[in-house]
Amino acid sequence: MSASQSRETTASTCAAKTACGTHFFKIEGYSLYRGLGVGNSVQSATFAVGGYDWCLSFYPDGYDNDSQDYVSVFLALKTANTKVRALYDMTLIISQGTQPPLQPFTWPNPWHIEPVVFDYRGEWGYAEFVKKSDLKEYILDDTILIECNIAVIKFMEAQVQDTKMKSEVQVPQSDLLDNLSDLLEAHEGADVSFKVEGQVFPAHKIILAMRSPVFKAEFYGPMRNKCGQSVTIEDMQPAVFKALLHFIYTDSLPPMDDLNDDDHEAMFKHLLVAADRYAMERMKLMCERELSKNLYADTVATTLALADQHHSNQLKDACIEFINSSDKMDDVVASKGYEHLKRACPMIFADIWEKAAKIRKM
Repeated sequence: MSASQSRETTASTCAAKTACGTHFFKIEGYSLYRGLGVGNSVQSATFAVGGYDWCLSFYPDGYDNDSQDYVSVFLALKTANTKVRALYDMTLIISQGTQPPLQPFTWPNPWHIEPVVFDYRGEWGYAEFVKKSDLKEYILDDTILIECNIAVIKFMEAQVQDTKMKSEVQVPQSDLLDNLSDLLEAHEGADVSFKVEGQVFPAHKIILAMRSPVFKAEFYGPMRNKCGQSVTIEDMQPAVFKALLHFIYTDSLPPMDDLNDDDHEAMFKHLLVAADRYAMERMKLMCERELSKNLYADTVATTLALADQHHSNQLKDACIEFINSSDKMDDVVASKGYEHLKRACPMIFADIWEKAAKIRKM
């Protein structure tokens, strides 16, 4: 009789984690550093990322003779008797004001960059960072701003994995939003209809009231008996009201791939007004975000007036920042929307000037 055999199967996983940080090194009075000489640098303050100390060195006349036509930038590890494996990235901020960008840095695909090992006795960086002849577009008020991003790589101890087979009950994803969308399309149980420029949109009072405090007040507040089963909507296009209902039932905006850039912008402006009208804050903020992504010199004044009139503060700040940082101020002033802005929102110019003054002081 043959002996029985048993086999045990085990597995373990090792994983690397990163601790990321960003440092902005501002060099004021850049013209005073020109002619400092090849190999001579100015250094940033020491800063910490991932539990280690770092420092940037800026060489206005190049790191060595081979790079004397360039400015050079290097990153050094300052923690003594240490070696650190890390990714790094350095760039000059183009002259749109010396205020650091609001969006966080996103690392490129790790396949495209190589980690390096920093030793406290050396430094890594770019000898040919930017040609001196190309620096003009990066200088504002004789100031240069360098952004340095570091990701310190930390290797974690391998962890044993449980390889036993487990029988789990599979639970499908929630289909609640699909059901509500189907309810809107099928019109089943609709107890109110809206007339918008001749088009009729059936809906359900309880769902509208659940999503909008304005609808809740209309259908279930003291004036509910005056609403009736049919409501006429004034000052709104049918396509906009249809998109509003779509958001109420699905918590998402409808696709707008068939619209060109101008119609796309106009639709989001109409939806912002509708969201403000029915006190739907999430929808309003989504419209603010989309509009702030696409600001142009010839339309930003119109967008700013809209943001001010409907208390869209984040969109308002984005418009003012665009105007103050834009090199096309003449185009902004020449736009039709600028005249409307002066008439409709004269007090807004105080905010523009105040924020411009803060940027110049940085």
